[in-house]
Amino acid sequence: MSDPGATATSSPAPPPPTGPRPKMTSSGRSLVPISTSNSDSTDIPEFEPFGLPGPRGFPPLTDYLDILDVDMMRLPEENNKQQHHTNLYNSDYLVVRRGQEFEVKITFNRPYKAASDKFAVEFVIGSSPQFSKGTYIPVFPHNERPSPWEGSITNTSDNTVTMGVTAAATCTVGKYHMYVAVVTPFGIRRTRKDKSRDLYILFNPWASADAVFLDDEKERDECVMNEMGIIYHGAFDDVAERNWNYGQFNFGVLDACLYIMDRSDMPITNRGDPIRVTRKASAMLNSRDDEGVLVGNWSGDYTYGVAPTSWTGSTDILLTYASGKMPVCYAQCWVYAAVFNTFLRCLGIPSRVVTNFYSAHDNDGNLKMDIILDENGRIDRSRTKDSIWNYHCWNECYMSRPDLPAGFGGWQVVDATPQETSDGMYRCGPASVQAIKHGQICFPFDAAFVFAEVNSDVVFYSRNKDGTMEPVRVNRTHIGRMVVTKSLGDMTRREITDQYKFPEGSTEERTVLEKAEEYGCKRDKSDLPAADVDLILPTLEVSVGDDFEINLEFVNRSDERRTVDIYISGSVVFYTGVTTSEFLFRNPTVTIGPNKSVKEPVTVESKAYMKHLVEQANINFIATGKVQETGQIITAMKVVTLHNPKLTITVSEGGRVSEEMTATVEFTNPFSFSLEGVYIRMEGPGIMLPKSKYYSLIQGRTSLSWTEYFTPQRAGSSRVIASLDCPALRQVLGQASISVKP
Repeated sequence: MSDPGATATSSPAPPPPTGPRPKMTSSGRSLVPISTSNSDSTDIPEFEPFGLPGPRGFPPLTDYLDILDVDMMRLPEENNKQQHHTNLYNSDYLVVRRGQEFEVKITFNRPYKAASDKFAVEFVIGSSPQFSKGTYIPVFPHNERPSPWEGSITNTSDNTVTMGVTAAATCTVGKYHMYVAVVTPFGIRRTRKDKSRDLYILFNPWASADAVFLDDEKERDECVMNEMGIIYHGAFDDVAERNWNYGQFNFGVLDACLYIMDRSDMPITNRGDPIRVTRKASAMLNSRDDEGVLVGNWSGDYTYGVAPTSWTGSTDILLTYASGKMPVCYAQCWVYAAVFNTFLRCLGIPSRVVTNFYSAHDNDGNLKMDIILDENGRIDRSRTKDSIWNYHCWNECYMSRPDLPAGFGGWQVVDATPQETSDGMYRCGPASVQAIKHGQICFPFDAAFVFAEVNSDVVFYSRNKDGTMEPVRVNRTHIGRMVVTKSLGDMTRREITDQYKFPEGSTEERTVLEKAEEYGCKRDKSDLPAADVDLILPTLEVSVGDDFEINLEFVNRSDERRTVDIYISGSVVFYTGVTTSEFLFRNPTVTIGPNKSVKEPVTVESKAYMKHLVEQANINFIATGKVQETGQIITAMKVVTLHNPKLTITVSEGGRVSEEMTATVEFTNPFSFSLEGVYIRMEGPGIMLPKSKYYSLIQGRTSLSWTEYFTPQRAGSSRVIASLDCPALRQVLGQASISVKP
């Protein structure tokens, strides 16, 4: 018994739950579960009676039409895959595109009689197929009953009927099960479930009724069918190239892309809308919110995964994610963009990887990158927080935008790199490129963020002793200096800056900026007089480990002598513009005669920067100065990307389909010190699946050679691409072209 004199005490709170978070369901709020997995399915009965059987059951159905065989006509050389441009998919199943007819052959037990025999071809997707939701679709040989998909008999021969089926141009994209059902007087008999009759239905850029229709054959060939990509990086005046194998047709990649949508719990019924698919995928390609595909890492420490600079293609990443069910380590912006590109092209959405040089990461939407100077004109690093990415990669995908006014369809920016949240998740887009160009940044999704990436100003502020700041210089042309992508049909680059903005200083540009300001973007309106002294930093090509000299050129455009107190800073930076360490600082005073120019040389020794280098070996030089006679501030910025050694790749002669060949990778360590923990990767679209090799040590000034056998799977031009990566040396690349004969 309890003590009657005892005082009541509150019981302790229960401990917080441990373990994985319970999966949310639709139970209690929906009669039918919401289907969110393409891999789940429901078996449809082989016989559906029309009523209750009599006392002796149903009579034998031998007198009625029966199905003996169904031929999906799924081989790469057959018409279905040829006409649907899906013959390159390495899949045992039929792969077709919506909005376009494909055929199946059905063999019955006797000749088909159109007047009396009734049958249907049924397609189902997801765990709770419903006609009203477009996840159960019966297709009839004649128009006796309504169906969202069209059907017709294209050929009859003996007991075999060829049925043509045209999936609706708006149907769900994914993997369907197919059944053939025959009507008897007592009920419907249908084929039993057979995996060999599964088929994939994709977006169709060749069909005018599809939202992703792209009426340009060269663009379609490049942005849907091409597996060989080039991703641009480096600096705008020293552009570097990285080859990438998108591998959208490789075995298992299509299933991996469908798994990504399953993992996101995206309702099956939403998967026919490219706007929803690309927005959801933009969140799922990074792991920040939802255990998505790739873990971002910009730290330089990749101990527990693969360095972003080491990847050569998307196949390994997607297959690892689909099999391991865990995010893959690690990625930076070009890896996110490249894998996202594979996802989009694999599902049939035209897409390309785009690089923006000097890309602003504007997290407050004020269109300004703020650089703080002290009274003498030197950068105050403790107060300068904004960073400018040397380059940033994102994707463009092609689609109509019925949710926007006319004229804003076409190319749309989508970005999987987790920078800022959008509607509570790390994602970006789709944002209309046309809307960005014309300042219509009120349109969904995230147009204002992308607008700032290409249009922000760099504003230099002078901070006084009392803490007040005043703008002293504005550079309106530094950000979004150049936007590029791969050219159509060849291995060169194409500049597309004019698709994002009008020429700097033009009337159209001013109008666009005024339009953007109507929607909340604020620019610096300071009208500062131009300094009469120009400061120019040269473009340099320097290899890792070299000593070099950088000459600062001062040009005096006045008729009087000028004296400038200069601060020159050299810092090792990540490509995101984040500084790791300052290795050089000079503060000379330069005197320039009237209408003259002088050069101030600065020597940079390798021993000063080598021990601080991070991947991609970027050195950022910033020179700021104050003109004694006028008090004006002059500035110049230059990113020098140090060039790494190259890999040499040699491919054996006489390449033919299904005949064994060799590829040899050679590398010489150019340094006096040893390289430890070295990984080399190699692959090639249509000719070689990803391969890798590990070397624990490559001593200084020594060479290595690695030979791999491979068997080309198809004819045509391709490339073998390779990368070498270790903690002391990142982003060593090489490639070799190859022509394979039938």
